[in-house]
Amino acid sequence: MAEPAILGVVLAGGLARRMGGGDKTLLPLNGRPMLSILLERLAPQVSAISISANGDGARFGAVAPGVPVLADPLPGFPGPLAGILAGMDHAARLGLCWVLSVPGDTPLIPPDLAARLRAASSPIACAASAGRTHPPIALWPVGLREELRAAITAGEGKVSRWAMAQGCAPVEWPGDPFINANRPEDLPLLERAEREGA
Repeated sequence: MAEPAILGVVLAGGLARRMGGGDKTLLPLNGRPMLSILLERLAPQVSAISISANGDGARFGAVAPGVPVLADPLPGFPGPLAGILAGMDHAARLGLCWVLSVPGDTPLIPPDLAARLRAASSPIACAASAGRTHPPIALWPVGLREELRAAITAGEGKVSRWAMAQGCAPVEWPGDPFINANRPEDLPLLERAEREGA
């Protein structure tokens, strides 16, 4: 069941240099675009979904028909924090209180992601697994959007640094459900994980 008042935001604005460029989230995983798999897992956990990406949003239309594509609200491609801010602005327009951000190359998110992050007693909560924190996989209060806008405008570009400065709490998952596709050789690992029911 979806957690109330949460906008899910797929962060898909990266340049994917290590993948040879293009949209990583549209690469196939066991014959289906990563984005399709991610949206299936994200949709039941949130009230609405959007994609953070610059350029022509129509390229996502076949995989995510009707899903809004949000451009960065600030110039200069300032990175994933700008995508989170775009989500916060869109959530505010929809009257939603929270943004759940997930990178588009991390398709195998667990079904309890939103619920467990929402249960954390912290202004911001992010996922953690296998001894690492994953700040881009986090639940953000929309009420921090003007603080985030000011930070990005002042030059902040690192998700982890800004999140920790706001008191981000890591929430630990067993195993490693947050495998992502940074390089071509990561795709077979993701495919195997999905086949094995991750």
